[in-house]
Formats: sequence, structure tokens, C-alpha cells
Amino acid sequence: MTPPNSLSAAAFPQSLAQEAKLVEQFVTVLQQEQTALSEGATERLADYIEQKNQLVTELNFLAEQRNNELLAQNLSADRSGLNAWFKAHPEEQEALQTWTKILALVSEARELNRLNGELVNVRLQHTARNLEALRNSKDPLDLYGPDGKSAFPGQQRIHDIV
Repeated sequence: MTPPNSLSAAAFPQSLAQEAKLVEQFVTVLQQEQTALSEGATERLADYIEQKNQLVTELNFLAEQRNNELLAQNLSADRSGLNAWFKAHPEEQEALQTWTKILALVSEARELNRLNGELVNVRLQHTARNLEALRNSKDPLDLYGPDGKSAFPGQQRIHDIV
């Protein structure tokens, strides 16, 4: 019996091509996220998180299909099983190239994700320092006293000048 969500042997290379396409999209989103983090455009981060989550869901489904296909062919559902599949199908050179591309893209995604994590940490540290500076000042939000006069000696209100 074929495991659920398995592919026909002919569809296996097509599934790998789809997987490569999605990993490429994932790398692109990580690159965009990195640009946003570098520019301080944090308002765009929620969109990137949503896009990444959608791509991860799709990639997990394809990985499950790939693993089920390997199991259906009595191969292990891991890299060694995939290597055995390529050895048993030497005519599938394009699929092998696609798999090699996937591995390279995954490596690139891993590095981008690491760097983005570092950028997030830098932003968090910067924000924490700014908050601490505000907390340590006498009263950063007390610009005017209860009488409406400037809390800073010798300073005039705008309407006093006009």
C-alpha cells in the first residue's frame, strides 16, 4: 500500500522542482527581511513573517510527500534514501541538479536567517538602551509643569514668544 501523500515515481522530480522554487522564494523573503531590518523598516516585518510561515507550511508538505515517496520505494526518508533514489534513477540528472540546488538554497537560507536574527538582536539592544536612557532621565515626559510653564528653567512656551 502506498503511504498517504506519496507521489508517483514520475512526479517525484516535478515535486523536487516545486520544492526548489519554494525554497528560492523563501530565500528572497529572507533577503527582503534583511533589507527591512537594515533600514529599520520594522513595520514590514509582520508581512515577511506571514510569507515565511506560508512557505514553510508548503515546504513541509512537499518534504512529507518526498519522504513518503522514498518510503513507498522501500528507501529511508532521509538524505541517504534520496541518494539511493538518485543512484537507482541515473537518468534523472535534472532532478539531481535540482536537489543540489535545494541543498545550496537551504544553506543560504540558514545563513540569512542567522544574520537576520543578529540584526533583530542589535535592534532589540538599541531599543533597550534607548528605553534605559529614558528611564534614567529625571522625567523625560515631564516637559511642562502643572501651571503650563516649561519644566526646564529659562525656557519659554511657544505662545509666550508669539
